[in-house]
Amino acid sequence: MRKVTLFIAMSLDGYIADEKGGVDWLAGQDPAAGDGDGYSRFVEGIDTVIMGWNTYHQVVTELSPDAWVYEGLESYILTHRDLPPQKGITFTGEAPEQLLERLQARPGKGIWICGGAQVVRQLMEADLIDEYVISVIPVLLGGGVRLFEGGFSPRPLRLVGSRSENGIMELVYEKR
Repeated sequence: MRKVTLFIAMSLDGYIADEKGGVDWLAGQDPAAGDGDGYSRFVEGIDTVIMGWNTYHQVVTELSPDAWVYEGLESYILTHRDLPPQKGITFTGEAPEQLLERLQARPGKGIWICGGAQVVRQLMEADLIDEYVISVIPVLLGGGVRLFEGGFSPRPLRLVGSRSENGIMELVYEKR
């Protein structure tokens, strides 16, 4: 079965976006130093990306309005909007759990859960995330969109890897 990985960055105090939804704080302690090749290594092992509407909208309107940054990956956008598919992008109103179970039944590489918090929560509650790769950015935001909002049942994890570069700590956990 295809591995499902949450690969995401958060502030030291647990936010994936600031209070206005911004992510311009996603850099290491020395912006000129770069942030290593963790993303490049990760993306080699996946061929499918799943995200919610808010994440998609931010990517295409703010972060990369001129080019789809997930070119070459099969992309699924969870939304209730009735939008026609684009090259490599499928918009779907399917429940995240159903979409993921359908995709896992097909052959392929790993599946990346890209965001946002609501999608992560639904898949986490259904116990469908196999691996959590979380990059902790050296910043305290004090508010915003939390990656893990309370109210879910405990999820025991096992730390299987970690690395640090430019003040960013990447933590890799698997289900136990």
